[in-house]
This record gives sequence, structure tokens and C-alpha cells, in this order.
Amino acid sequence: MRSLRRHQLARLSEQGWTALLDGAWDTQARECLAHWATHRLPLVVTRQPDYTLTNGWIALGLPAPACWGRRRLTLQVPHTAVLGLDDFPRLAEVQALLPPAARSPVRDLLGALDACHAEARVFGSYGWETISGLDHVRPGSDLDLSVRVDDVAHADAVAGSLQAFGTERLRLDGELLFGDGAAVAWREWIEWRTGHARALIVKHLDGVSLQHDTAWCGRTEPAELAG
Repeated sequence: MRSLRRHQLARLSEQGWTALLDGAWDTQARECLAHWATHRLPLVVTRQPDYTLTNGWIALGLPAPACWGRRRLTLQVPHTAVLGLDDFPRLAEVQALLPPAARSPVRDLLGALDACHAEARVFGSYGWETISGLDHVRPGSDLDLSVRVDDVAHADAVAGSLQAFGTERLRLDGELLFGDGAAVAWREWIEWRTGHARALIVKHLDGVSLQHDTAWCGRTEPAELAG
């Protein structure tokens, strides 16, 4: 059994790619999908509609680079088409793509997160350009991070490190990821924890919820994918 959560990378089997390419795509989408299939690039796990997991299907996405119009392709495959699940690149792996002025602050951030016993993964345009080598990043692109946290205290420490990020040349965005796959925007977490917001939007694999206390932050297991 394999755990399934948002922002996870899914690698398809040859049969899975063949089935996708047999769909009724327009020329631009087909060219993009054919490139992904040829180079065996991953797709990303997105929010799952109610019927997908119970019916043995998985909802996936492909955010196309600029050369294919930056389209966001919405896909569904049977779980048997997924060979494996992986994570986005680590923050240290994307530094060469960052604006030069941001590289020293990012090194400082890596040190601060290491002191918190936390590791940042990069999704969004910087993560995808690292994976594909194509033109996902544009001027003004945010640096989107996903950081796993253990509990409320750990989330507070990690969010504080992200808030202290020291450059205006690159906007830092992203989520804190709890043990059951629930995720919150780290900026919203800070607003909520400091009393500037009465409730917090929590994102789950199958939807969102509005929370007013920290009871949901306990450590539980993520959804599982049969296979």
C-alpha cells in the first residue's frame, strides 16, 4: 500500500501513458503529453473528487511550461497505471535556478530549517523547471515550498523560519504539511496563530475544511492507494 497526498509526483507505466494519449486531446495538449510520455516525466497528484479513490481512479495534473501555453491539464488514470509516487525536489536542488540575489538568503533559510529538523520541497514553477528542464519559471514567479511538520510547536517554528526569509527579490509561498496529509498555507498559519484570523483553511486530499482549534493537527496516517 502506498500513501497518497496532494503535491505528490506520480510516475506512470507505459500502458498508463498509452491510455492517456489515446484521449481526445487538441494538438497542443497532445504534443505536451507526448513529450511527458517520451521523457517519462511525472504528473502531480491533485485534489481527488469523491468518486475517484472509491472507483480506483486517481486525479492528476500537468502544469505545462510556456512552450505549451502554460496550460493546466487535468487527467485521470486508474491506480494500476501508477508505477510509483515521489516528492518534488528539495530546496537545495533548485538553487541554481533562483535569482542571484536570492541565493544567499535561501542558504540561510536552509540552515534555519535544518535547525528546526525540517526539510523543504519545492513545487510550483521552480519545482517543475527543475524536473522537466523546460520554461516553467517566469519573472516574478514565487518560490513555493512544502514543509512537513510534526505538530503545532513544530509548525510554529518552521513558519517563523519562513517568515524571516530575507529578500524582497523572491516571494516565498507554500504550505505546512502535517502527518495525515492536511496542509495549510504558512502565511495563513501565522495569521491564525497570532490572532489575526479566527479560522484556518485546511486543505485535504479530498477537499478543504475550516478549523478553529488545533485538534486536527494530531499525527495520523495519510490516505492509502491500493496496489
